[in-house]
Amino acid sequence: MRPFRTIWTTEDRFVEIIDQRKLPHSLEIMKLLTYKDAEIAIKSMTVRGAPLIGATAAYGIYLAVREMIENERDGDFLDQAFSDLRASRPTAVNLFWALNKMRSALDNSADFLSTSWDMAAQIVEEDIEICRMIGVHGLPIIEEIASKKMNEPVQILTHCNAGMLGCIEWGTVTSPIYQAHNKGIKVHVWVDETRPRNQGSNLTAYELTKHGIPHTLIVDNAGGHLMQHGMVDLVLVGTDRTTRNGDVANKIGTYLKALAANDNNVPFYVALPSTTLDMTIRDGLTEITIEERDQNEVKYITGKRSDGQIDSVLICPETTSASNYGFDVTPSKYITALITERGVCPANEMGIVTLFPEFSQIEGV
Repeated sequence: MRPFRTIWTTEDRFVEIIDQRKLPHSLEIMKLLTYKDAEIAIKSMTVRGAPLIGATAAYGIYLAVREMIENERDGDFLDQAFSDLRASRPTAVNLFWALNKMRSALDNSADFLSTSWDMAAQIVEEDIEICRMIGVHGLPIIEEIASKKMNEPVQILTHCNAGMLGCIEWGTVTSPIYQAHNKGIKVHVWVDETRPRNQGSNLTAYELTKHGIPHTLIVDNAGGHLMQHGMVDLVLVGTDRTTRNGDVANKIGTYLKALAANDNNVPFYVALPSTTLDMTIRDGLTEITIEERDQNEVKYITGKRSDGQIDSVLICPETTSASNYGFDVTPSKYITALITERGVCPANEMGIVTLFPEFSQIEGV
């Protein structure tokens, strides 16, 4: 089964996205008419997931070029668009990768409108193929475990959402799962709810349901218990930024899953598109900026009432303050391997550079 897309263009050459804040209870489409619409969509997590953020930013630059031409604005307007989009989310490196590609393409073009349109489309198509190939290389890992399971399902634990809803198609974490399912391999996914925004319960469970993948929703703190009792065959997570040394920044709580997996000898894999590699830094704990979000994401929870209405409710005393770190860093020593579009490698510099030799010459490293 081929996943549908999360971002697409319209006949009048604007951009449409899924409002992921409304899932799983309502599938609503939002049209992006300006670069500010794209910026707000990224900031508000209407779109989320490192690859999709990058694609949205790329189309945001196209929309800025269109605005600049139609409203007869000067180059300062476009520079401001690049600046605003760069500041929309600090952690996911795909954002900066996509904007750098757009900047480079425009710097070498006399036709800004066509160039920005074509480059944004190219970024989208590249992500689709990258995610498909992550599945191709991750599939043998699931197949090997399945060969020892005596026709029992392979038990996979995920955290956050690194599925097609965080990408364009296929997803990173879900690509091997979808491809295994398509081959008739029995899989079952333990879905972390992933507080505070519940990307697991809202998004991962939604798309696994749509694709017919057996799954069970669990509270975030249940993963260690499942591993202790032999109920998890592998942990498979995504990444928003990965350092040269293989440290991984992913949704808050990933580090705790890695610790539990290490203690229980459960393989811990990271599905890694090369666009999330940041080869300019080495130590994830000291060099990655960890986003802190609005405390109300922790203090309030949104859900569907018995009367069908969507509502948010306060879950703590009104005067209680809350901390809301969006990501944590998992040191490479806890990662079994990285699954990339070019193959599987150890989570270290030698492994990464072996698959991506072009990154070995990055200036400043």
